[in-house]
Amino acid sequence: MLKDKAEKLEKDVKSIITDEKAELLTTLELIDDIQRLGLGYKFEDEIRRALVRCVSWLNNSEGTKKSLHATSLSFRLLRQHGYEASQDMFKSFMDHPESWLGEDVKGMLSLYEASYFGFEGESLLDEARAFTRIHLSHLKGDVSKSLREQVCHALELPVNHRMLRLEARWYIGAYAKRSYANKALLEDAKLDFNMVQSTLQSDLKEMSRWWIGLSLANKLTFTRDRLMECFFWTVGMVFEPQYSNLRKGLTKVTSLITVIDDVYDVYGTLDELELFTDAVERWDIKAVETLPDYMKICFLALYNTINDMVYDTLKEHEEYSLPYLTKASQNKETPTFKDYLENGWMSVSGVVILVHTYFLMSQNITKQGLESLENHHNLLRWPSIIFRLCNDLGTSTVFYTRAELERGETASSILCLMHETGLSEASAREYITNLVEETWKKLNKEISISDIDNYPFSKPFVETAINLARIARCTYQHGDAHGAPDSRSKNRVLSLIIDPIK
Repeated sequence: MLKDKAEKLEKDVKSIITDEKAELLTTLELIDDIQRLGLGYKFEDEIRRALVRCVSWLNNSEGTKKSLHATSLSFRLLRQHGYEASQDMFKSFMDHPESWLGEDVKGMLSLYEASYFGFEGESLLDEARAFTRIHLSHLKGDVSKSLREQVCHALELPVNHRMLRLEARWYIGAYAKRSYANKALLEDAKLDFNMVQSTLQSDLKEMSRWWIGLSLANKLTFTRDRLMECFFWTVGMVFEPQYSNLRKGLTKVTSLITVIDDVYDVYGTLDELELFTDAVERWDIKAVETLPDYMKICFLALYNTINDMVYDTLKEHEEYSLPYLTKASQNKETPTFKDYLENGWMSVSGVVILVHTYFLMSQNITKQGLESLENHHNLLRWPSIIFRLCNDLGTSTVFYTRAELERGETASSILCLMHETGLSEASAREYITNLVEETWKKLNKEISISDIDNYPFSKPFVETAINLARIARCTYQHGDAHGAPDSRSKNRVLSLIIDPIK
């Protein structure tokens, strides 16, 4: 019954998107609404065809040059989908801000959001971001409650950096308040959200049975029991219902990563850790004999889980994935800031997660893709650096004496920078925050692919890599929601996985 209703609503929405008589701005706003409502994955072909029409209209129309909102929205959507869009589109607006400043709040907000799709060296977009942030932060005059809420939401975190499913939940509520909301679109969004949520609940139940059966949390009492948080990470990376197996595989991987991190950081002695590292590097079941009892169960859980994944990949794709899936040991010494960045993005496990994603996604495995994994392609590097730096910003608070810093204890980008430069914690944090933004620009450039056929990775994998950066930003935005979940992080779980939209 629900499936039939969903199919009818989808048909209605498709007819709206493909209406060639609709005005450019109407089509752009519809695409934006569809994506932010969490429905973009259902209408990829229709959105692509509509954007092709938009490109043609933009090349032959003067209309957008008179509208800051239309220009900004078209720029953002085109860059998001890999089409060329020049920052020069905004030159006339930035040259004459008096023509829109103060009166066109919607245009300012659209320009602000568009600026977060900029590349390195695009100074015009940097200027636009700084300029609009100041003026949006001090709104005056008659601004509707709905628009003011949208501005506050964007200033907290731009849409390009937001976890997609949390954004969908928020946007459904915000969209429902609009007097001009399209009822078919809103109903489709609510129905789809609840149907996806049902799939997520089923996935989580299966993972709970797996985790309880593994008994790691009971046997290794020093480790964090973070199955729900690990599953939430996977929802942030890939929420679409067809990727249940990927979510479950990544939940296993991230749960084991959490346990192993605790073995290294909390419990294991140096001698024991050397034995464990050697066992993992050799990947030999006989190596378990050399390990202390608590490490035996940890190694066997890792060994069996990864080997199951390797078997599945070999069976389905005739590709032996073990060399790509075994994790290298981590260096626990405090390096220089430059060395930390070069090594830290690997140790944070983003690469491990994305390599597993590549094999679990059941896409075509290619020689070009495998070589790119092996050479740590930039699509793995930039999200992992964002992950690393967001983790440091969310988990590092300096309670260490200068002597402890000099001994190189508890490495993080913030501590490395303070140790090397003498900066205060506040200044080091500001520097790292700016570095996160610069890395996003590099990621924006990396994914601005107009020719996906010649790229080593599929579009779904590219999207999942971007989403790794987004869920990292989400997890560490207000502290450590993975290591020390608070009421805010628990409410996120409830809103996405437990409580349906009524």
